[in-house]
Amino acid sequence: MTEDVKKLWGEELAWIKDEKLREVTAKTWELAMEKTVLTAEDLNTIPFTLLCGPDLKVSFMAHKVSVVHIAKDAGNQMNKFYKDELPVNMDVLISGAILADVGKLLEYVLDENGKAVQGTYGKYLRHPFSGVSLAEQCGVPAEVCHIIAAHATEGNLVKRSTEAYVVHHADFMTFLPFKERLKV
Repeated sequence: MTEDVKKLWGEELAWIKDEKLREVTAKTWELAMEKTVLTAEDLNTIPFTLLCGPDLKVSFMAHKVSVVHIAKDAGNQMNKFYKDELPVNMDVLISGAILADVGKLLEYVLDENGKAVQGTYGKYLRHPFSGVSLAEQCGVPAEVCHIIAAHATEGNLVKRSTEAYVVHHADFMTFLPFKERLKV
């Protein structure tokens, strides 16, 4: 695992017990880092979305890490209360949460002032598509690719797995309030 990926995801990757799944999850981030113009430092400063206007202060990584932690906490609670009726595969859930926005690294370019903006690639292919492509190149299993594909609005057109629902809601509960909050 590269130092950049270890710095970005060391703690959260360690939560994945399946060594092979942990490895391909990290490998997907490594591939995305090779293909992006962004650095690991950029990910800690650029806004997590371009849809909330120029004043958004929450960084890409702050959002991503919060989604993973919220999804993990929700999955643990679901297993506590519904373990027999609605079991959550925690390795799949955590891997999917870590990888849900990995395709965004291909959406961004830096303008002449070094500000992250949507590039041509991002205008044509949203991150669920590019994320699945990156993940499949690295051998990520279908149940995790499903989470990547279904976590955003595009997922409203498919039947989501339990893990995909958890990641979807963790992602949207930490996005929509920024986008749609009532300003008082």
